[in-house]
Amino acid sequence: MEELPIEPRGLFWQDDFITPEHEARLIDIFRHELEWPTDRGAGRLSLHYGYTFDYKTFGVDPAVPFRAFPEWLRPLIPTREGRDPDQVCLQHYPPGAGIPPHVDTHSAYDQLYALSLGSGVVMQFARVRAKAKTAEGGEGEDGGEGEEKETVEVDLTPRSMLQMSGDSRLHWTHGIRKRKTDTLKDGTVRRREDRWSITYRWVREPAVCECGDVRLCDTAQRRAGIEREYRWKKGDADGEKKGEEGVKEG
Repeated sequence: MEELPIEPRGLFWQDDFITPEHEARLIDIFRHELEWPTDRGAGRLSLHYGYTFDYKTFGVDPAVPFRAFPEWLRPLIPTREGRDPDQVCLQHYPPGAGIPPHVDTHSAYDQLYALSLGSGVVMQFARVRAKAKTAEGGEGEDGGEGEEKETVEVDLTPRSMLQMSGDSRLHWTHGIRKRKTDTLKDGTVRRREDRWSITYRWVREPAVCECGDVRLCDTAQRRAGIEREYRWKKGDADGEKKGEEGVKEG
């Protein structure tokens, strides 16, 4: 895998992690051999392997037993971490489905990998930072005091493997907008079709993050005595409702 020469830093990428023939076999398994939840809710559907993701704590649910990895999943596990992931999530995104901007819980997980299958989709990375001032102390071109949002789009092409580490993992949110088409950098409008993603997570031990980002890091927020409420904590179990940026599953 090679690091993408863009902001955010820490995005590593591999084209064609598997062959088109392998992808086709996997999609056939996903469509015809797996038992998906029947309640589609706002769009995407999820299946968990290894430990189960807890949508209330945004970490591993210790009350649910470890679910062994199926045979079709074994060849798809990234080897860069030197051990199997602790949690794997397979998600189905029908055309138009998305996921709100978020970061995966800092204290719960370390590295994050995602394999894209089926339709391509554009993912947005975003961060909020203080606006710059001019040398004279006045407002700069971007507006002066306050905050500004920086957004970067990454096209998740079929069969690509993406690793989020460093800044991209900790200090930028990532999400997919709900829409039926994506406009690419060359102006091409691409219609979305069915997409599947496999997300791999490794539990952080000890469960402490030292990044210090009070806006996004649960460890930093806890140390600062900050308690934040997110709409999806109050009843949106799969995180599809719009709310504040926060920590949840990717």
